[in-house]
Amino acid sequence: MCRLLGYLGSPIQLDRLLYQPEHSLIVQSYQPREMTAGLLNADGFGVGWYHAQPGIAPFTYRSIQPIWNDINLPSLGRYVESGCVLANVRSATPGLAVDLSNCQPFQQNLILGVHNGFIENFRQTLYRPIRDRLNDDLYQSIHGTTDSEHLFALVLHQWQHDAVGQIDQALWQTLTILSDLARQRSVRLSANLILTDGQRLYACRFAQGAAVPTLYWARRLENLPESIVIASEPICAGDWHTCPENSILTVGEDFDIQIQPLSRICA
Repeated sequence: MCRLLGYLGSPIQLDRLLYQPEHSLIVQSYQPREMTAGLLNADGFGVGWYHAQPGIAPFTYRSIQPIWNDINLPSLGRYVESGCVLANVRSATPGLAVDLSNCQPFQQNLILGVHNGFIENFRQTLYRPIRDRLNDDLYQSIHGTTDSEHLFALVLHQWQHDAVGQIDQALWQTLTILSDLARQRSVRLSANLILTDGQRLYACRFAQGAAVPTLYWARRLENLPESIVIASEPICAGDWHTCPENSILTVGEDFDIQIQPLSRICA
């Protein structure tokens, strides 16, 4: 299981998120506490961030190295400053290649996304049904082989082409589709996602027939006072809240939190 991190707040240097917390994403890569599968997150990593000026496409830095081995990231982390960041350390599903096309975060125009979870026997079960639902542009945008990238594309399809409004509504529809497909084929899945347009964070904690991966959020941590952090595991001491199982969490530009239960999907 991968480990995820989302940050929205006052602009800070990346190393304050990735290195300085006592249980940072670096530590979680080799000493995670709450993974439901796997032991390490050593199959690559990625970081995505936004420019202070709105409307500029986000930047990403990805690698197939374990994050603790990358000699460029410490310097990059001290140089880059951003008010919206997504990051991921990867534990690859057996059988899926460790290459850059499978490293997160995934990007499409102004949107970044990361996923922690799995679709059981993805290539044999939901691979084709998901791809059949995508418009040609999003179909062609998928370069890797992971269920994660396909889920990202499906959310964007619902958002861009079904006129559903905000990304959280597209996330809701995506999980509804996934749930229906999984039930029809008796497939287990879990889907913790964090997405952002640079102004808001959208996250979900969801599973069907499987353990729900952990996800937490915290507001105004001691060393990150003007921010909200969403993470697979708490990165430091503070007032962390568990995201409810089977729910969608939205963080607004003014750091307000909205949580929507997915009871109708899970019923």
